[in-house]
Amino acid sequence: DFGWMMTIGLSLALVLAFMVIPAGMIMLGKGRGSIKEDNSAKLTAVFSRLTERHGNLILVAAVVLGVVALYGITLLKVENRFIDYFKPHTEIYQGLSVIDSRLGGTTPLDIVITAPDFSQLPTVLGQVEGEKEISWEDGDEYGDGNDPFAESVAEADPYGNGDPFAEEDPFADSDPFAEDDPFAEPDPNQQQNSYWFSRAGLEDLEKIHAYLDELPEIGRIDSLVTAFHVANDLTGRRLNDLELTFMRRSLSPELSDFMLRPYLNDEANEARITMRTVEGDGSLNRKELLAEIESFLINEMGMEPEQFRLSGLQVLYNNMLQSLFRSQIMTLGAVFLGIMLMFLVLFRSLSISFIAILPNMLAASIVLGSMGLAGIPLDMMTITIAAITVGIGVDHAIHYLTRFKREFAVDQNYIAAMHRAHASIGLALFYTAITIIIGFSILAFSNFMPSVYFGLLTALAMSAALLGSLTLLPKLILVFKPLGDGA
Repeated sequence: DFGWMMTIGLSLALVLAFMVIPAGMIMLGKGRGSIKEDNSAKLTAVFSRLTERHGNLILVAAVVLGVVALYGITLLKVENRFIDYFKPHTEIYQGLSVIDSRLGGTTPLDIVITAPDFSQLPTVLGQVEGEKEISWEDGDEYGDGNDPFAESVAEADPYGNGDPFAEEDPFADSDPFAEDDPFAEPDPNQQQNSYWFSRAGLEDLEKIHAYLDELPEIGRIDSLVTAFHVANDLTGRRLNDLELTFMRRSLSPELSDFMLRPYLNDEANEARITMRTVEGDGSLNRKELLAEIESFLINEMGMEPEQFRLSGLQVLYNNMLQSLFRSQIMTLGAVFLGIMLMFLVLFRSLSISFIAILPNMLAASIVLGSMGLAGIPLDMMTITIAAITVGIGVDHAIHYLTRFKREFAVDQNYIAAMHRAHASIGLALFYTAITIIIGFSILAFSNFMPSVYFGLLTALAMSAALLGSLTLLPKLILVFKPLGDGA
């Protein structure tokens, strides 16, 4: 949307510049001539004399700035906190601080864990670790299965094949408590569905819960462990599997929906741990936090990567920030390639195209490098500044090179053509840049920090583009002489 708005705005500006403004000037007529001396060209003459006398110093400074800018770009980060969007004295900042410090954090993060393979797990009432399994084969002379009484007992037992009166119970179908009997025969699928509500599953969740509780970036944490701790506090001891099963079946639907359903999915055999991150914590780094949690689940808990997943607004926001960095690199690369092709079509010279694009690349690098050195993260606002820098720099380069070619055609003298170009089109570039710099600097008074960064960095971008067009660009022309031999 921002790109479409800029495109429409520039199209309207083009129409105004070539149709409305000339028509207005014709209607106003010719004004009275001014008898005052025009000294405005002296402003840009400073840059032309600097380029002529200290051109080598300009090249050295450009190389140094480029190296420093590249180092700053390596420090760029996309991590930022929503609370940092506002100044500390604003109500929004103070409100978010209260939410973080007293209400357990702001941005939600969930961990959804699938139960392990139950074919490798002990049964709910299985063997205790270290307990020897009882076998008829240990010291039993009939352990080989040759029990001499087995067949005779089976023949003598009239109920060996079941109770003959079981189906004739007249109250079997009308007993309202038959299905709710906690001591009834367990469902063969109950073990899998109830793993996370067993001691084994809850102890796994407890370890994860305790680890997350130690992280300073994590605020409030809720899971099945919360209900488990409440039950333990009420009974004064840790519940076993049988008591946990009885407790779950005894809960009312309302309590079950409140305490269990948000954190347990029997159908998918999943448990959910939900938490909120503290945005006001100075050490918050979303990418590192998510990677640290994943590392703990894999290395410490022994889980497979496909056994769990992280979700929630925290993950979505982190993915968006990471995509900003990738899109910044890809977008700038595509933009510079497109500008290079445009220069080739416009000037029909590869050398002029390279000379024209170098100051633009330096200006964009200076802005991004300054952000990295100052610790300003890339976000939805600052991501557009590099593109604006390139756009303005391209304007300046096209204007200056077009004028320089006309001035060079007069006497084939590079130095004289540079001075005349500075005195004419250079003055227009200077006034345009100063106007934009002052206009964007107004944003520095905003309470919304992205607007402050946007205004100040755009002003820096305009300054870098202006200096590059009035110093580095003409010096490169003087060094490489792309228009042919001349004085």
